[in-house]
Amino acid sequence: MATDQPLADGTAIVTGASSGIGAATARELARDGASVALAARSEDRLAALAEGIEADHGVGTLVVPTDVREETEVEALIERVVGEWGRLDVLVNNAGLARGADVEELTTEQYRAMQATNVDGVFFATRAALPHLRDSSGNLIVIGSFAGQYPRSYNPVYAATKWWVRGFAHSVAASEAQRASGRSSGQRRDATDENGVAVTVINPSEVRTEFEAGGETFAERFPEGAVTEPGEVAAAVAFAARQKHSTVSELDLYRRDKFEAF
Repeated sequence: MATDQPLADGTAIVTGASSGIGAATARELARDGASVALAARSEDRLAALAEGIEADHGVGTLVVPTDVREETEVEALIERVVGEWGRLDVLVNNAGLARGADVEELTTEQYRAMQATNVDGVFFATRAALPHLRDSSGNLIVIGSFAGQYPRSYNPVYAATKWWVRGFAHSVAASEAQRASGRSSGQRRDATDENGVAVTVINPSEVRTEFEAGGETFAERFPEGAVTEPGEVAAAVAFAARQKHSTVSELDLYRRDKFEAF
């Protein structure tokens, strides 16, 4: 394995890969040598991204149009990747959305869209991927949010979905650690033991993407350099994905004046 491609021969899935954090993450993992499966609803965007990744990095790609809200589509995504490449080393649960704002003005449709994407989508993908990540001692990476750590007045339902995601990820980490060890507390760990699945939560504050809030995207609201860029989040994902024996449990990426603003 080349030192400049620590994920060479590995495979990764990125949900919400058609733009923003997802697209930047796919490029970053490919730069590290991983073959990357691109999952989102926009096939045209995925195809263009795949073409660029293959040209720039010479790795394999799969374009798998997927609505993470649909259980069968998510299962088909995992099955196709493992069927074509024989393994799964990294799953990045990135797909997410925000709709509406104040609770009393939020429609049931908007509420259900956030729950289905931000909560159900993470659950479906994680459930389908876990057996394969165990086989590879792989990395499960979840894109959380600053909103999933601190109470906030704006869009409580979106915030609540991110609190769920964070709690779910850390609890899966505990469950997988217990499963992998199979040892009583205090027993010595042997080098031949299975490493288990590493689980990471990455919590950005505002990221300059097409993510919508208050009727405009963050790319429209914030000038370049004012908040976190997608590539910065992607670099954090890649750092977590490179770990072979340790777990990056949680990474927070906040704009430098975030707590003053908060």
